[in-house]
Amino acid sequence: MGTDKPYLLLLNGPNLNRLGIREPGLYGTDTLQDVVSRVEAAAAEYGVLVRSFQSNAEGDLIDFLQAHGVHAVGIIINPGALGHYGYSLRDCLADLQRPTIEVHISNVHRREAFRHQLVLAPVVTGQIVGLGTYGYELAVHYLLRELRK
Repeated sequence: MGTDKPYLLLLNGPNLNRLGIREPGLYGTDTLQDVVSRVEAAAAEYGVLVRSFQSNAEGDLIDFLQAHGVHAVGIIINPGALGHYGYSLRDCLADLQRPTIEVHISNVHRREAFRHQLVLAPVVTGQIVGLGTYGYELAVHYLLRELRK
């Protein structure tokens, strides 16, 4: 994929490769590929490509961000549990200074107390929590509409 067309980054952290299988009562039945396909379709409405990546390792997410984030028009990230303790990921996003939306499928504020702290919050543009996988599509529309202003 060349860099001549604008692109969004879509990153998913630990355990999100198990979407559709892991706790469907909490996270729904959509697979990660379902999510990626819908994000790609939403971005295509704006003529924007999507580069997606999932890893269970924080360092791999950081490597991907460092390699592709500088030229991205925006970033959508579901850091999974790294959203609660991923300070290296936070520092990477702060360094990139790209418009970023953090997505959480479940409403983390209605869950266990340790999930209430989101360490990426100070460095992201906004957060979408508790709207299921639809939150990813909302993130696309927000980022790409705001970038056109």
